[in-house]
Amino acid sequence: MDQQQISLSLTVAEANAVLDALGRLPYVQVYELIGTIQEQAQTQLRPNLAEAREETA
Repeated sequence: MDQQQISLSLTVAEANAVLDALGRLPYVQVYELIGTIQEQAQTQLRPNLAEAREETA
């Protein structure tokens, strides 16, 4: 597989739609991709979650 990386910009809803579609495919074909998407999303959303918690405190 080509190791050149690209960046995509998706809303949370769009990313969830992609994950939902991937979830319909055989696990062995998509589990690494799903993990990569989830890992990147968590690192991007973590600062926003911390800020939201501080605002409500």
